[in-house]
Amino acid sequence: MAGFDFEYLMDGNDRPCVITNFYSGDMRGGFSKCYESAIFAENGIHFSLSETFFSTSAKNVIRGLHFQLNRPQAKLVTVPYGRVLDIVVDLRPNSKTFKKWVSVELNGENHKSIYIPRGFAHGFASLENETLMLYQCDGRYDKATDTGIRFDDPELGIEWPIPEDVAVHSTRDLGLMSFAEYMKAPMDVDIW
Repeated sequence: MAGFDFEYLMDGNDRPCVITNFYSGDMRGGFSKCYESAIFAENGIHFSLSETFFSTSAKNVIRGLHFQLNRPQAKLVTVPYGRVLDIVVDLRPNSKTFKKWVSVELNGENHKSIYIPRGFAHGFASLENETLMLYQCDGRYDKATDTGIRFDDPELGIEWPIPEDVAVHSTRDLGLMSFAEYMKAPMDVDIW
């Protein structure tokens, strides 16, 4: 069985990575593998699966930018069906890529995942109806410090592909803190 391809998106030691997953398909359908611990470790991603969940989104939904202040999780995000523009933002104050964001399209045809290290915020824009996202997380979920920064914070300047007059947001996401508020008590993440 063939392996994966890894494309790192930022400089530094622990950084986001787009992973092209193993995929094999024929007239019957397809098979895709989106995680194998030994291969990931050989490529510098030390990931220990703690929880798995999925979400569905309608077209024009923008979610995020989410993270945990205490014990942040690392995430491996895949889109088995549908299409998103996935966004990650470096929130580690001591990082040379602090406040920088990257985006990547994940969809059911490109067989890509994105690895999001601890210390990054995550958000996405759903570009199709019934988009299915699979989340695999390293680290325990901490409901008490699950929070985020508003998707449209001007200090981050993220370029979303959906016009605001058609975007769909949750009440929770519209009430998330600003980047300036985050800087008053940023998450505690060691830079490796």
